[in-house]
Amino acid sequence: MLQSADIQQICNGSHGNPFALLGPHPQPDGSVTIRTFLPGAQSVQILDRLRQQPLSERTACDANGFLTVNLPVLPDASYFLQVQWSDGQASTVEDPYRFGPVLGDMDIWLLGEGTHLRPYEILGAHPRSMDGVAGTSFAVWAPNAARVSVVGDFNFWDGRRHPMRLRRECGVWEIFLPGVAVGALYKFEILASNGEVLPTRSDPYARQAELRPGTASIVAPMPPVQPPSELRRSANALDAPLSIYEVHLGSWRRIVDAATGASRWPTWDELANLLVPYAQEMGFTHLELLPISEHPFDGSWGYQPVGLYAPTARFGDATGLVRFVQRCHDADIGVLLDWVPAHFPTDPHGLGNFDGTHLYEYSDPREGFHNDWKTLIYNLGRTEVSNFLLGNGLYWLERFGIDGLRVDAVASMLYRDYSRKPGEWIPNAHGGRENLESIAFLKRMNEVIGQERPSAITLAEESTAFPAVSRPTYSGGLGFHYKWNLGWMHDTLQYMERNPVHRKHHQNEMSFGLVYAFNENFVLPISHDEVVHGKGSLLRKMPGDRWQQFANLRAYLGFMYGHPGKKLLFMGCEFAQDREWNHDQSLDWHLLDDPAHAGVQHLVRDLNHLYRSSPALHQRDCSGDGFEWINHSDAAHSVLAFIRRGVDPTTLIVVVCNFTPTVQLGYRVGVPQAGTYRERLNTDSAYYGGSNTGTPHGVAVAESLSWHGKPYAITLTLPPLATVMFEWKA
Repeated sequence: MLQSADIQQICNGSHGNPFALLGPHPQPDGSVTIRTFLPGAQSVQILDRLRQQPLSERTACDANGFLTVNLPVLPDASYFLQVQWSDGQASTVEDPYRFGPVLGDMDIWLLGEGTHLRPYEILGAHPRSMDGVAGTSFAVWAPNAARVSVVGDFNFWDGRRHPMRLRRECGVWEIFLPGVAVGALYKFEILASNGEVLPTRSDPYARQAELRPGTASIVAPMPPVQPPSELRRSANALDAPLSIYEVHLGSWRRIVDAATGASRWPTWDELANLLVPYAQEMGFTHLELLPISEHPFDGSWGYQPVGLYAPTARFGDATGLVRFVQRCHDADIGVLLDWVPAHFPTDPHGLGNFDGTHLYEYSDPREGFHNDWKTLIYNLGRTEVSNFLLGNGLYWLERFGIDGLRVDAVASMLYRDYSRKPGEWIPNAHGGRENLESIAFLKRMNEVIGQERPSAITLAEESTAFPAVSRPTYSGGLGFHYKWNLGWMHDTLQYMERNPVHRKHHQNEMSFGLVYAFNENFVLPISHDEVVHGKGSLLRKMPGDRWQQFANLRAYLGFMYGHPGKKLLFMGCEFAQDREWNHDQSLDWHLLDDPAHAGVQHLVRDLNHLYRSSPALHQRDCSGDGFEWINHSDAAHSVLAFIRRGVDPTTLIVVVCNFTPTVQLGYRVGVPQAGTYRERLNTDSAYYGGSNTGTPHGVAVAESLSWHGKPYAITLTLPPLATVMFEWKA
């Protein structure tokens, strides 16, 4: 006998097992009891689905919209509900409580075990058909909730109308809602175990979301799997040239309305038409996009994402992103995503305190709260949380054809005392400071990506001396393919900011990076972090008058491209953006009308093409046998000279940097081989805005003279504040 308390709980939205009451329920005598709860309904008649003939008399609902109907037998083709509403309208609706479970037994087992590699394929919102009826299935992990409902524009955002079924084996709530189609807005309303109705939550697995300030998730189709490419795999390899153009899509170039003068973000298709040809012409091999997962605050640049599976609505939908990636690949450009598994924001529609408990984050703030960023830290000790992130990485790689993930803030994941004072952190199980759960996650992530998407790469932004970040897990490493060399960036920029008269006292800042250059597979990053928060633009870091600033910058870029390691340059740096980066404004493209800025752009283009076409400059970026010092001790003249070699020992380029504004006439450099050395690049060329000083005719012939420990020597004219590169020819 149905208890009045059960009915009351259904009507006030507090019942945790609605399928036990609502929908069809066979009785011992063979009859069927159908119960519905339709707030605002006046009466309901049950119709045979196949014949659409009445199976029951029209029956009045109670004041809440609750109804019980008894049928002698349930027809083979099931039923419709013919509803007369209190406002006089009538409609025929499906009963969502007549449909069976959404999740299959294998899904339940894998989710319960926490080992489903692609949980996004079953959790979230999925347009589908059940029993021949089109609709959307919803599933959300909230094991500690007392009740979870889907709310949306299809049910008046009323949490009483569509409470879900709990699959206790895995803590997932599920329901199939007939008639809900692609484009519907939805969220989850959760009743915590203490009886509190929580702020409505966006779907953690939503594939589309509203543009801020809206926070609803949007039912979207699943992007098809993009096949892996051996061509993209070879383009990511250690012996390949990687020159990465880091881009914040919202401020790379704004689209201006000709009539109003107002600016807006570009769409994915506009970016494909503008950004891709530009990067291709400039010679970059990869684009790295600052985080494009949905985020509520523009000023976070995407680093505080709420919708980790949803490409931000700022530039369009997922299909637009798929087209953009394909356009990149057609232009032989790889796409890397900045990815944020280290933390997430506290916005009330997000993951924090998701089901009334600390589900995704650690419960103790000494483990679960970042004081620097005021964000929460994923509890990677929970397999469901680990798989949420692991599945997300595979989602971007497999469903969009993304070529790699640059993992943000890895250092903060590795250490429990990261940016914490004594007493503000909890040691690991062994009493140490390492975050064992995060380390295990990063290793597993890299192993799974290596197995499931071997064409993709992972890159770590890791600022400490943690060992073997870019070494295989089977040899004790974390398994990343590349690591950002933040030490190199810090030391060399510090050197370049010094007045040239003082540089002779700090020569080691430019040479020290070679002490450890091959301990990891390094990327040399001049990223967005170097041109924000009062640090000024790259150009403004350079000392001296205006001419010297440009010359210093050109010399530094030449040094960077000659130095071992893959390259990364933030947008705007390639044409010497003058002001500090502002995420709310377009880059200052008008600066290219100035020959000095255009000259830097021409230089970066030529550096990229030289780097790509010269095996000596990229094949052994990550191997010590591709580099050899000629002289790093001439601090008195602030000159550095070194050799780069490819796999073929006859591919040899000599790089010489003069970091003073003084021309060095008759400067002798030791070289290993006899023959002719031809100038391939001179950052002081007039074409780049320089003084056009250099070795006569750009040719130096080796003489048999032991110099710098080498059997031969060439004599050069070193331009002021410049880098020159000479290629050996027999």
